[in-house]
Amino acid sequence: MTERPAAPHVGSPLPVQRLGVTDMHVTRVGFGAWAIGGADWVAGWGRQDDSASIASIRHAIDRGINWIDTAAVYGLGHSEEIVGQALAEMPASERPFVFTKCGLIWDQTDRMVMPKKIGTAASIRDEVVASLRRLRTERIDLYQMHWPPQDGTGLEDYWQTLLDLKAEGKVRTVGLSNHDTAQLEAAERLGHVDTLQPPFSAIHRDVATAELPWCRAHKTGVIVYSPMASGLLTGAFTAERAKSLPKDDWRSGSPDFTGDGLAGNLAAANAMRPIAARHGTSVASVAGRMDVGMARRDRRHRRRTQPGAGRRLARCGYAPPQSRRPPGDRRRNRHDRRRRRAHPPTTLTVRRALSVRLKIAASVTK
Repeated sequence: MTERPAAPHVGSPLPVQRLGVTDMHVTRVGFGAWAIGGADWVAGWGRQDDSASIASIRHAIDRGINWIDTAAVYGLGHSEEIVGQALAEMPASERPFVFTKCGLIWDQTDRMVMPKKIGTAASIRDEVVASLRRLRTERIDLYQMHWPPQDGTGLEDYWQTLLDLKAEGKVRTVGLSNHDTAQLEAAERLGHVDTLQPPFSAIHRDVATAELPWCRAHKTGVIVYSPMASGLLTGAFTAERAKSLPKDDWRSGSPDFTGDGLAGNLAAANAMRPIAARHGTSVASVAGRMDVGMARRDRRHRRRTQPGAGRRLARCGYAPPQSRRPPGDRRRNRHDRRRRRAHPPTTLTVRRALSVRLKIAASVTK
């Protein structure tokens, strides 16, 4: 097997950072492959053009994206097949990292039945063989348990199976998706949890309270799913578009895309527009920046207590408490508004402004 480098040399260079304590260095944004699974299954996104999906993957790679996240259940295997086709002719040294998931088994006779959450060793081993075949690869870079099983399989059993697959070389790293801190703790006692993949966006921020701090403390890498809230935070989504979603698009029946839920979510997206306009960027960029900023919040707070941190943060628009003027005092000093305008806004600045707007949006929809 030709070894893929820790940081693939693909497309235009984008900043990368180490994923947890793995040997992979990944771009901050990846290619999510749920939607390209297509229609005709219970959690589909409506009909997709496979050739357009392949072109989209290759375009992302050309722009420097160096990882793709898919799952066996997306399109009931179809998403993995499309990813495999898109990467088939690429040399191993140029291929992006490929992440996929296991643990959801579908009914072969009825595609519209919700897949079962299965965690037995035999099932997981069958799944990894099938995923390797569909992805046309000899090893999966990150293999994740999609959801905690509901078939009675204990966490220790299914996590040990994933650790064994890693030891056998079938997968490079292993992680968990949609697991809470208690489950992460139990898994960590058996073997290191390389990654966690939770839902996370400006709309759904629950994991920022416990799971993200746990990951930081245990050096577990985090890749989130639905950072654009499945399209709601792109700046292009409207109430009219929500009404026109086809019935085979799972979003057409989701509370986030109907009724009061939709109204509140669109209000949150609209609250980002003035921030985007002020800084000459898109709503999607503001939403993505907020995701990254929320994940790094604790690290930034710790930095403020380090020697010299005040000077560094002042250059980014942060004034230490002792240097701030009393309310109503508009005299200029080295932390004045002119200096703040001379530098790009910090993530914390965007978060504070957005937090106020989100609260206003929430109050309007109540």
